[in-house]
Amino acid sequence: MATRNPFMEFSGLQCILNIIASSLALTQVIYLCPKQAKYRTALWILILISVLPYTANIYAIKQAEYSSLSSFGSSLEHPVEQLVRQAKADFESLVQRQSKNYTAAHAEYRRRYSVEPPPGFEDWYNYAVRHESPIIDDFDIIFETISPFLRLSGLEVSAMMDRVLKTPNHNLWSCVFTGETAETRCTHPWRTNDRHISTSFNDLLGNLPGVLPDLKFLVNHLDEPRVLVPPASLQGDIQHFKATNMPGRPHWDTLTKFCKDQKMNKSSRLNHTIEHSDLPFVTDRTSAMDLCQHPEYSTKHGLFMSPTSFQFFEGLVPILSTGAPSTMGDFLFPSPAYNESNFIYSPSHDIPWSSKRNNLYWAGSTTGGFATDDPNASPPEPNQWLHFQRQRFVALAQNLIPGRKYQYLRSSNNGVLQSFKSTFLNLKLYSVSFTNLLQCTFRTCHSQRTFFRLDPWSPSNKALHSTLVFDIDGNGISGRYYKFLASKSAVLKQTVLREWHDERLVPWVHFVPVSLGMEEVPELVQFLAGTERGREVARGVAEEGKRWFERAVRGVDRGVYVYRLMVEMARVQDPGRERGGW
Repeated sequence: MATRNPFMEFSGLQCILNIIASSLALTQVIYLCPKQAKYRTALWILILISVLPYTANIYAIKQAEYSSLSSFGSSLEHPVEQLVRQAKADFESLVQRQSKNYTAAHAEYRRRYSVEPPPGFEDWYNYAVRHESPIIDDFDIIFETISPFLRLSGLEVSAMMDRVLKTPNHNLWSCVFTGETAETRCTHPWRTNDRHISTSFNDLLGNLPGVLPDLKFLVNHLDEPRVLVPPASLQGDIQHFKATNMPGRPHWDTLTKFCKDQKMNKSSRLNHTIEHSDLPFVTDRTSAMDLCQHPEYSTKHGLFMSPTSFQFFEGLVPILSTGAPSTMGDFLFPSPAYNESNFIYSPSHDIPWSSKRNNLYWAGSTTGGFATDDPNASPPEPNQWLHFQRQRFVALAQNLIPGRKYQYLRSSNNGVLQSFKSTFLNLKLYSVSFTNLLQCTFRTCHSQRTFFRLDPWSPSNKALHSTLVFDIDGNGISGRYYKFLASKSAVLKQTVLREWHDERLVPWVHFVPVSLGMEEVPELVQFLAGTERGREVARGVAEEGKRWFERAVRGVDRGVYVYRLMVEMARVQDPGRERGGW
């Protein structure tokens, strides 16, 4: 007990208990010694074995807090404060620029996409207005994924779906939407539990009988995305597709094979700048999530290195998925997982901000990649799993890499921000652990069990007792995201997967974006949880995120999005539409 390292403890109480337990044990030993023993009283010096490291730990924490306060206690602005200030202006612009009437919405559609809106667009607009949707124009993610499929005629799109369903082990749900009753029914060749897909579409579209035509569509059963769409310049027979199954293998080259032939993704409108910071704070989330701009991502995410499942189609195959990286062409729809009971926010499980612990919380399992001991794995080393996104995060938050230096910001004598590196990490600001080991061979499971500090399973609502909650990709999107946004805690979000809501949730206003490399996390947590100004910033993000979630990510808002997606899909598979026809 005396030699427990206080720098590796997540709780100050645990450090004190270690001192008390070791002191009581020492006292017992001393009093059991014979009275005639020499130097008996000198044994009390051994208490320093536990007291001195504890004192050093307290000193290091106070020094870190003082350094942060001295740097940002004056008028000097922290980069996070700059980013929040700029993002708020962008958010106000997003809200204000939405079309106020149908004529403006029609004109904006033509301006953005250089084509006429699809049939039924006016009915969709009236539905969106009737349900007080704050977003009318920003649905670019639908058009970007739908438009390549207009190279096929409507009949060819339907025929493509039929051929895909004849592919062995396709693992897709074939869904039929009946327009007259607004009812969706999904079937699978061998599965019976459709992961709430039918229920989800019925809930979102069930109040639209007689509005949409009959439609059929394919829904991905797997967590991982499914569609790789070649650019028009490289596609020969547009009715041809190739099915590939690559579980447990690196496939970065496959995912980025069309980068040089595609136009570079546009930078986000929310492109911010910060002064005098060497830390990789996310200033342009669109660029940060663009795989083509970041070859270093190839060894930083389990999806790219060793996915548990990766069955993808290369070609114009229309498939709906809940999330996909920038280089893939799945149609995105709201995940039914967000409606599962353990992912739904309940105010009774939340507590006021003032009662929350000033720390960052995450607990979960090792999903996100399959940990293998294959010597041919990439990177070619025994602990390949240590490069997966969740393992890297937990290793950072538990300070498990010997000699690792973390980057922080401090002000110089002339009032300019400078970065410096230190091996110190205040673990009292983190409550992060794995609670279960999954998706690993026997040997890699054992290696992770000995490497990480595992905790027992804990209820998901425990996260709401911390001011900061972390959300990170697993095999696919994280189902906890909406629960965290709806709560009174501030969300730190790391993902490489685009979702339907990306155009309406503004980074640094509704959540704090985290880079895939995570080099900025120690400074982020130190500022947001370890300083008074930072805690106020975090509280503002929590409040804005909750307020906007309740206004723009409601169930009805998801319905507005899916309605518009179906309007676009109806045009794509219209049997009377010719190739390239709008």
